[in-house]
Amino acid sequence: MPQLGESVAEGTIGKWLKQPGDAVALDEPLLEVITDKVNAEVPSPFAGILREILVAEGQTVPYNVEIAVIEEVAEATPRGAGTAAAKAAAPGPSAVVASPPSASAGPRPVPLPVEAATPTLTPPAPAATPTLIPATPSATPEPGIDVGDPDARMTPAVRRLMRQHRLSPTQIVGTGHAGRITREDVMTFVARGPNGEAATGRGAATAADQAAVYLAVPPALARGVPSHSPGLAPAAPLTSASPSGSWKPGQDEVLVPHSQMRRGIAAQMTRAAAIPVAHSTFEADMTAVVKLRGDLAGEYKAHEGVGLSFLPFVVKAIVEALHGHPDLNAHYTEAGLLRKRRINIGIAIAVDAPDGGGLIVPVIHDADLLSINGINRAIQDLAARARTGKLRLDDLQGGTFTVDNTGWFGSVLTVPIINPPEVCILTTEAVVKRPIVRETPEGDVIAVRSMMNLVAGYDHRATDGAQVGRFVRDVICWLEAIGPDTPIY
Repeated sequence: MPQLGESVAEGTIGKWLKQPGDAVALDEPLLEVITDKVNAEVPSPFAGILREILVAEGQTVPYNVEIAVIEEVAEATPRGAGTAAAKAAAPGPSAVVASPPSASAGPRPVPLPVEAATPTLTPPAPAATPTLIPATPSATPEPGIDVGDPDARMTPAVRRLMRQHRLSPTQIVGTGHAGRITREDVMTFVARGPNGEAATGRGAATAADQAAVYLAVPPALARGVPSHSPGLAPAAPLTSASPSGSWKPGQDEVLVPHSQMRRGIAAQMTRAAAIPVAHSTFEADMTAVVKLRGDLAGEYKAHEGVGLSFLPFVVKAIVEALHGHPDLNAHYTEAGLLRKRRINIGIAIAVDAPDGGGLIVPVIHDADLLSINGINRAIQDLAARARTGKLRLDDLQGGTFTVDNTGWFGSVLTVPIINPPEVCILTTEAVVKRPIVRETPEGDVIAVRSMMNLVAGYDHRATDGAQVGRFVRDVICWLEAIGPDTPIY
């Protein structure tokens, strides 16, 4: 049983997608697992024959418990091959009987993305305004090639490999089960190169992103140096759950059982309560952000199909500031502070459900490599999939810093609860017009400004108010330095 998130200790077997004697390919979905955070398919860590199922459907077991035995074959079984063909290719007495890797063995090493150069804490200077923005720096696309699925499934290892090579799911047509992108698909695409000959089947590229994608970006949006951002689907609207049932005659109370998600939240909050958390409140002048967003809102919505909120501006400011404050992009351990090179931002999302719903924190991986537009679309995508139960395992893993946006429902002051083992969380409140005293050469004046409170919660074992204060001031300086030429892409 894999660990399905840093705070998830156990999982329930929902359904076995393979039965004993069936052939399984590497990374092919093997079973469905239900946790308090997500219902997800678990890919097979080996290619071979499923020999034995050790845990039945409906049973709950801790992670790292052996749940199945797979007999490896000398050569990976072709995807979609039948059981009979796989049995014919099965090895003799030299076969290796394997089970999922143990915790002591550790995860299989995977390549990490090339670390980006540390940006400054002020928005980059504007560049010449282009009318066409290339999403990947290479030659013109080839026509007539199938378009890949932007929401194609893949394992965390494959996702990291794609980040290393700066690839998008739309560039590769997955040949795995149900269109899953495999490591072989990625390596075949990389080996062919951006100008390689068009192919079909394994490793085939797409017309949209074969060599370069040119997005016809409106001139008002095409400012500064463009950066690649994923093509993510618009978020689905959030629907409110209605109160269930009605009171029976003479009934004064009713017991509502806790959902699995609510039980998981309770366990995580109990862990968080043991942490000595301190809080600091700051205010940011968002007037420049409000003006830029207002100027671009209509054109952006028409071009992207989704709205542009304040949150991606704040997240962008946070990831820029974290480069200068690595102790806050870290996990607390008893042995010391575990700094993280990659900046993975968790976004707290409220989820409505018939059983009461709750709060979930999916992760934007390598958020510092995304533009404001890329962050906005990533947030929209995670929110839509969280509310429709389509999050993947890696969406909930690897968070290094959490952002909570309570301002969307009008809150102006919230005391956030830290997300262990992270050491810091930042809450953004509602943007509210207030009279503010401003200094001018002629003297102090009262001006109406769009202000937003920022509340930082931090593990006082790992850091203190001075360090957090400097970090949040850098976030605020970035936001207040935004101007009409700040690049969105």
